[in-house]
Amino acid sequence: MNFQKKAGIRSIFLLVLYISFLTACENDIKKVTQITGKKTLPVETSEGLTILYSDSARVKVKITAPKLIRIASETPITELPDGMLVEFYDNNMNVNSTLKAKYAFRRDLESSMEAKNDVVVVNSKGEKLNTEHLIWNEKTSKIYSDKFVKITTPDKIIYGNGFEANQDFSSYKIFNIKGTITINKDERAENP
Repeated sequence: MNFQKKAGIRSIFLLVLYISFLTACENDIKKVTQITGKKTLPVETSEGLTILYSDSARVKVKITAPKLIRIASETPITELPDGMLVEFYDNNMNVNSTLKAKYAFRRDLESSMEAKNDVVVVNSKGEKLNTEHLIWNEKTSKIYSDKFVKITTPDKIIYGNGFEANQDFSSYKIFNIKGTITINKDERAENP
């Protein structure tokens, strides 16, 4: 065979391969899942974002995150792999609490978010919660955990396993209290 015939056969072969590839493309999630073996596929990625939740034209919650990934599945989730900051607002648009975490994900159908890794909640009274795992149930406006928690108030540090609070962290219950340390005002002034 001469060089031109070989090049022509190769071109025809590549063209047939390309056409068969194009006709084999499928966008149906169920079929893609069967082919790839993956049950969850990212469908949306955003960077440097702000999400606002409002009720009756009043902002109630503001979430800022460096990255968001929405994953399509039977139970879709929204992942915030690089952390987040959540600000909860009162009716006068004042921030009455904040929630920070290094990682979070939201179960979209359940309207609940899980925050993990160095979770910190601070309320308007300056009380601070530290834990490694927290769940925010958006439907009930509650935050809770069954993991170790440390709550620091102006005069106490309380340790426990688990807690429950309203989402603005103004009222809370600590479960299985492991210890309470009273902070002396004079010690606090000496050791800021």
